[in-house]
Amino acid sequence: MITMLKRSIRLELDAILNELKMNLANNYKDLAHDALKKLHATLDDYKNNGTIKEKDYMKYKKIADEYSDKMADYHH
Repeated sequence: MITMLKRSIRLELDAILNELKMNLANNYKDLAHDALKKLHATLDDYKNNGTIKEKDYMKYKKIADEYSDKMADYHH
């Protein structure tokens, strides 16, 4: 049985990612950091309560980790 990531969850995660990308594009570093924290927290919540499958979690976690690496030197 193949089940896809629920549309509502995917939309929420994609919305957070879009918020992160827009804040980075506009050089809003604090807001970008907030969005990244929100992305990590949301992913962890979904994983901990079993709402998201491991495969989908890993896909989004990889994206979040890549942004964490890119933004490691973003300070005031």
